[in-house]
Amino acid sequence: MTETALIHSNLPGLTLLSKGKVRDIYATSSPDHLLFVASDRISAYDVILRNGVPGKGKVLTQISLFWFDKLKDVIPNHFVTSNVDEMPAEVRQYKDQLEGRSMLVKKAKVVPLEAIVRGYLTGSGWAEYNRSGTVHGIQLPAGLVESQKLPAPLFTPSTKAEQGAHDENISPERAAKLIGQELYDKISSVAVELYKKAAEYAESRGLILADTKFEFGVVSSPGSPETLLLIDEVLTPDSSRYWPLEGYAPGRGQPSFDKQYLRDWLVQTGFRKGLEEGPNGEGWAMTPEVIEGTRKRYVDVVKMLMGDEQK
Repeated sequence: MTETALIHSNLPGLTLLSKGKVRDIYATSSPDHLLFVASDRISAYDVILRNGVPGKGKVLTQISLFWFDKLKDVIPNHFVTSNVDEMPAEVRQYKDQLEGRSMLVKKAKVVPLEAIVRGYLTGSGWAEYNRSGTVHGIQLPAGLVESQKLPAPLFTPSTKAEQGAHDENISPERAAKLIGQELYDKISSVAVELYKKAAEYAESRGLILADTKFEFGVVSSPGSPETLLLIDEVLTPDSSRYWPLEGYAPGRGQPSFDKQYLRDWLVQTGFRKGLEEGPNGEGWAMTPEVIEGTRKRYVDVVKMLMGDEQK
């Protein structure tokens, strides 16, 4: 690969509002819009790796745009345009850097909740079930095995932690207290509907959507009720667990097209709680092989999901 990873966006004429694990968010001259830039940074276990995956931000943007369009009948979203030429003048000067990895979006008040929907028993859900027979405190039938399809998709919220902190799985009751029962009911309902529609489509393309995380925001205008929007990224390998349909068998872990490959490598290399800064305090860096292996999994998801629609 000759492409260099974009670890940090460099837009000196714009005001950087926040720098997340992957996205840099900038203010624009429009009071109603923000600029989202998807870098090539990658994180695992809430730790950002020192090096990135070249082109990853472009892949994430491509997948998000695909799903925003496919799911727009379920709920409106914050996407305005990905065409840099249609963005404010102060943004257009950075076209070479932004092309393919940026979105102009509606400014929204972020709901402080990670809206996780699980269709299969895996990850932290499987670990909790093994301990207590529950997932996020929700009692499940006895005798389920790893990677088993759940009787129905399960809405399992978590806190939305600040940068550097860890998200925390919480019960539906605690989530409802956090954001209010009415908003919780709306988000839980629409999140499950989004998951069902996405999972059905993914399966038609040879992929199992095991679980995913959505984020929501609200916008309001004078004289109008608040509108709930789907925001951030959507159904990318960073926020979702995709498995190949071919060869799927419950009772064991599944090969995946997400960050599990990177997580597994990190653990094998010695990562554990308390070593977030790396064994020498300088952070963790991927080997060239892990970078390419991760990149290939992301690209494979695009090819399988989008097929002929891929740009």
